[in-house]
Amino acid sequence: MSRTRVKICGITREQDLGAAAAAGADALGFVFYPPSPRFLAADRAAELVRQVPPFVSTVGLFVNPDPDFVRATLAAVPLDLLQFQGDESPEFCAQFARPYLKVARMRPGLDLLEFARTFASARGLLLDAYVEAYGGAGQTFDWSLVPRGLPTPILLAGGLTADNVGSAIRKLRPWAVDVSSGVEIAKGIKDAAKIAAFIAAVKNADA
Repeated sequence: MSRTRVKICGITREQDLGAAAAAGADALGFVFYPPSPRFLAADRAAELVRQVPPFVSTVGLFVNPDPDFVRATLAAVPLDLLQFQGDESPEFCAQFARPYLKVARMRPGLDLLEFARTFASARGLLLDAYVEAYGGAGQTFDWSLVPRGLPTPILLAGGLTADNVGSAIRKLRPWAVDVSSGVEIAKGIKDAAKIAAFIAAVKNADA
């Protein structure tokens, strides 16, 4: 059985970056969406990314950005992966010479198989809860909406915590899980104990 990878998203502080890396996170997410309380300016994100240890991936989250904004961010911040959370087209997502993840906002009626075919150039599909604003707002979605046989690796997000991530992994066997609010004490402020408990729960589900 393969190991479920873990992404800790919405990193804004050095101590949270260190706690996530020490606990075994595979990837760290940095938010470049100005309305978000976890938003980072490029210069601040660059300071943080310079402290990411080897073999931990850095992911930049964007929502319906202007392409020049993405390019300017990439010029300042050495990101490994891009994550597009809005209504971007496959052509838009593929133009930046970086691998990308595409977020699927899960709700009844979404044909995820067709979505995967549309975004065949994506490295993975990140499944999050549908809410009116972009981002899952810490809400879970109906995991039964995820069909079997998707051609693209899935990354599961949406209201995950140390209490429910094991059930999610056992049900869906995603390539990775993605958490932000589920390991926070306030928006953008992570809790080292919650991060450690979350990653321990993932490892337990894989055992």
